[in-house]
Amino acid sequence: MKVLLLTGRLAEHDVRSAADSARVHADVLVLDLDIAAFITPEHVRRAAPIGYDLIMIPGLVTSDFSEVEQELGTKIRLGPKHAADIAYILDHMEEIELSSRTPACTLIAEHLAKNVEETLNRIERNARPPIVVRGIGIGGGSRMKVLAEIVDATRLENGSLEGRIKYYESQGADMIDLGLPLDALPDDVRRAVRIARRVSEMPVSIDTLRPDLILAGVDAGADLVLSINGSNMHAVADALLEKDVPAVVIPGPETTLESNISAALKLGLTVIADPVLSPPLGGLADSIARYIDFRRAHPDMPLFLGVGNVTELIDADSHGANAILAAIGEEIGASILFTPEYSRKARGSVRELRRAAEMMALARERRSPPKDLGRDLLILKEKRPRPEFVPPANLEARMARQSRTFVVDPAGSFRIGLCGDEIVAVHDRVVIKGRTAREILDTAIDLNLVSRLDHAAYLGRELEKAEIALRLGKSYTQDEELF
Repeated sequence: MKVLLLTGRLAEHDVRSAADSARVHADVLVLDLDIAAFITPEHVRRAAPIGYDLIMIPGLVTSDFSEVEQELGTKIRLGPKHAADIAYILDHMEEIELSSRTPACTLIAEHLAKNVEETLNRIERNARPPIVVRGIGIGGGSRMKVLAEIVDATRLENGSLEGRIKYYESQGADMIDLGLPLDALPDDVRRAVRIARRVSEMPVSIDTLRPDLILAGVDAGADLVLSINGSNMHAVADALLEKDVPAVVIPGPETTLESNISAALKLGLTVIADPVLSPPLGGLADSIARYIDFRRAHPDMPLFLGVGNVTELIDADSHGANAILAAIGEEIGASILFTPEYSRKARGSVRELRRAAEMMALARERRSPPKDLGRDLLILKEKRPRPEFVPPANLEARMARQSRTFVVDPAGSFRIGLCGDEIVAVHDRVVIKGRTAREILDTAIDLNLVSRLDHAAYLGRELEKAEIALRLGKSYTQDEELF
């Protein structure tokens, strides 16, 4: 297929560079205008390119090219919005039908998303998990499952516990774990498990070493039990067998993981092994080696990986850490990725681990590194930089300076903050709530609460900071730097 890329003078270098880096060849024609987004049918008509099967115009062009398309006898379709994506579009043109109305980058994103879901569903259908809990496969080639812990679950009121479960479910958790404090009572455990069972169809686990609490949880309908070892195994084995509840087996006390697993298997228990991931600078590397050794000795046994032991104990953004931990989990054959979102810095870990687990499953299927999959964890950085904006050379350039004067807007002032999952702007006359800077500022203007341009500009800056903070799960304080 012969392809022609149309562009303007300012973007010529970027378009030619992108075209040269593609595996599929395309010619480039620079039209008689500076900004490519302003290409019109008349520009194409005057250029009259011939001999091409497809003419690709920038994705930001909005004109109707149907008439000139008929005149030339050549398809005219929208390419991507940004020149940096041209190579990717050229290399994947066979996978989609380009459109005259929808930019190619949007079509590719939709296509990749659809393929990702189909592939993930196929992976689960073809897996042969040795353990299935409420329809969730554990091990056997299935995707790693995310187990989200609610710390001190029995201390939460019913409404708070329900809200936490629904939150984790919305974030992509596959299973819910009820972490039980040392002072929990059996009736507290029954209440928590029954609430979880009522609120969600997800499997529910309980996490405690105390036999009386394990028995209460299993009696109330827990699907999985964490922290079985030599201290409690014999006291709870009959209940686990009767209800067919799998158990996560850990080392101790004074016994190895191998000996505890051997004892659990002799009792007939269904076992998931936890060699225990250690925190950073507390034996992390050695513990990963321990997982590798265990996997070699037990190639088919499901493995439990407590990634929260790392993300909660390092002051670093969680999405990168969770991605690496999920990659390690995939390499060692982990079946469950376990995390709380206990500290503020770990907020979002459940969503990040679900995305990372999907990335690793896709990469394993493709036998490739976890990149260019249609799934990513790029939040603060980007893969393909977009070209810098080059200002017109024929205009006078001035250096910006901050005004030293401050004038109160006669229409009043605003106090801006975050409340729950909303931005709140408080004026003397009204409180405006919303999730985006634009809708709050538009509402303030519609209500005649802004009368000065400098005040409008200030509100735009602060509201945008608040929106970024909301999306990243950060705190926001008016007039303070966000980063």
